[in-house]
Amino acid sequence: MPLSEHEQRLLEQLEQQLQSEDPKFANNLGSSPKRSLSARRLTLGILIVVVGLLIVVLAVSQNLIPLGVVGFVAMLAGVSWALSKPKGAIGDGAPVKPATPGARTMRTPTSGSGFMGRLEERWDRRRDNRG
Repeated sequence: MPLSEHEQRLLEQLEQQLQSEDPKFANNLGSSPKRSLSARRLTLGILIVVVGLLIVVLAVSQNLIPLGVVGFVAMLAGVSWALSKPKGAIGDGAPVKPATPGARTMRTPTSGSGFMGRLEERWDRRRDNRG
């Protein structure tokens, strides 16, 4: 069931708050288009893996164990390169600006502090409004 516009706005506000309070945790939690893998890094990483695999196959066929180890290390490096983010990418600890410059900030909760306190306060208000 799709979210209503009000619920979508609340979710966006929560995401912005989480991003501003703990950007490292927020980036680990979700995947957004900003965090998508770089096509260039992915392609180069796959190419390195294929070259490493060819080296391993060649090493096995020629019974050259050191060359096989080099091929295996190249395969690991290719996978690591393909899945890593470039330096300066979103989520590397750099400060992140809110999505909307005029976004309202939520008031400080009375029952706790930080992100969880605000969530609890919203939950209590929502429950009071329904009951």
